[in-house]
Amino acid sequence: MTREERRAWITSRLHPIAGYDPSLANPLRSDFDLNPGLKVDNPHALRPAAVLVGLVEHDDGPTILLTRRADTLRSHTGQIAFPGGRCDPGETPWGTALREAQEEVGLDPALVTVAGLLHGYQTVTGFHVTPVVGFIDPKATFTPSPEEVADVFETPFDFLMDPANHQRQHREVPGGPRRHFYAMPWNDRFIWGATAGMLRSLYEALHDETGLAPSE
Repeated sequence: MTREERRAWITSRLHPIAGYDPSLANPLRSDFDLNPGLKVDNPHALRPAAVLVGLVEHDDGPTILLTRRADTLRSHTGQIAFPGGRCDPGETPWGTALREAQEEVGLDPALVTVAGLLHGYQTVTGFHVTPVVGFIDPKATFTPSPEEVADVFETPFDFLMDPANHQRQHREVPGGPRRHFYAMPWNDRFIWGATAGMLRSLYEALHDETGLAPSE
């Protein structure tokens, strides 16, 4: 599959930004998908956020841009995440994703072509996250902001889109029920939780019911 064919295939399976529903009423994926006994207390109080699911278009195959959150942050310390954060009032999800990527890893927005959106993703921490899929020029350079990002790295797209690498793991929660989640360990990186859940959502968007991509 050529770069142009891959772009067209991915774009055709995403929600176009022109059809974005700012009411956050689109069907959700969530941290609760693997935990049907749990639910958010007040879905109307969800805070809008967005992340950039960035595909770096290298000649030898695309990668997905990921970060490791800084150890000094108060929440989700050291976890693997997409660049992203809360939406400012009146800001579109793609505006948020590009702004946050520039702030967190120094990504020039001019080097990103927005392809479309995935279903909104509801987190157990009370956010409605819109994953924004974009193609990143391989000329892009990344400089992590030390206040927010400990490391920035790329993981092969083909690895993350291989369902054989989509593990279902669980952890015991003190005083609560067992929590199940997706995990996609890669080398020494433990990609899990909402990040892995959104990657799983991308896989589901890109593949038909047989789990096979269009023939190359």
